[in-house]
Amino acid sequence: MTQWLIRTFVRDRANTHDPAVRMRYGQLAGTVGILANLMLAGGKLLAALLSGSVAIMADAANNLSDASSSIVSLLGFKMAGKPADQEHPYGHARYEYLAGLTVSVLIMIIGVELFRSSLNKVLHPAPVTFGWVSLAVLAVSILVKLWMAGFNRTVGRAIASQTLIATAQDSRNDVITTSAVLVAALISRFFHINVDGWIGLAVALFILWSGWGLIRDTLDPLLGKAPDPELVQSIRETIMGYPGVLGTHDLIIHDYGPGRRFASVHVEMAAEEDVMQSHDVIDNIERDFLNRDKLHMIVHLDPIITRDPLVNDLRGRLAELVKEIHPELTIHDLRVVKGRSHTNLIFDCIKPHDLDMSNAQLKRAISERVSAEHPNHYCVITVDESYAAVPK
Repeated sequence: MTQWLIRTFVRDRANTHDPAVRMRYGQLAGTVGILANLMLAGGKLLAALLSGSVAIMADAANNLSDASSSIVSLLGFKMAGKPADQEHPYGHARYEYLAGLTVSVLIMIIGVELFRSSLNKVLHPAPVTFGWVSLAVLAVSILVKLWMAGFNRTVGRAIASQTLIATAQDSRNDVITTSAVLVAALISRFFHINVDGWIGLAVALFILWSGWGLIRDTLDPLLGKAPDPELVQSIRETIMGYPGVLGTHDLIIHDYGPGRRFASVHVEMAAEEDVMQSHDVIDNIERDFLNRDKLHMIVHLDPIITRDPLVNDLRGRLAELVKEIHPELTIHDLRVVKGRSHTNLIFDCIKPHDLDMSNAQLKRAISERVSAEHPNHYCVITVDESYAAVPK
């Protein structure tokens, strides 16, 4: 069913990097979500009216919130697919993240209302009558939500959409909540124990917990979450595979929405090589990342002296000394300036976020270690912050 829907309604479905194709995937998922959730909400509303169950009513309201979420997602994909313009040169793809955040807030609002109504049912219990119609509606709902979880997960993975993956998670959560309501119905029918209000409370708390988790997931890319360590490692390994590249540092990745990532990185190459050849390699790196990964990469060339034994020895020893302070400390851009009375070691140091030292303390710690081995060497250090997760 899922593959049939994709083949039928998503033109050029394999070209998932194309914003237009992403929008078609999103529109398909949104439309399916709206229709399925409205159908389920209608069935549960009927069952709730027949039985007087607040738990089924809560589950119906949850499906209505899911339908509203699908509408928001549909609009989000539509707006995210708009091309870049003069006022938004990086495009509009972050609308997809904003849609996900709106969906999460709607889920939280529904959860609060369900908690209030369920608590009232616990404090003021009323008789509940479950018939076979109610039980059948709940059973069908579980099956539909299981399919929707798989459908949204498949589409979300196809286009790497956090919004749809979150929707798949929400559908899976609905399976759990509806199963709980079904259990309450069975207990009421066969054992004549009224746990309807308590099940409604449990469903509400579960919705609130899920909504909070979704809010955190959708806020991360908006706030500038560190890129995936696997992506960082892949970029570094790819760059290191080009001829003449000796190292990389200062990788920064900006996420302006799915399919709209920009990055900059410093690439070290031998200073003794022909600069035009080195520049040609840099051009190849930028072009290949754009064509292969749709990643807009800006590469800065750092010339490294490789034929001076003294500089090479100092670079290696400095790398060892800073790791005595913290295993993730690294140095780069070393320049050695010799004078009559002393030698200046000018370099940058990348400071990990979990290092509990001020920049001044870090500079002093490195300088003391260098002075202990080379009394006439003075360090001129620039401390950089790390903007990419360190691969493990």
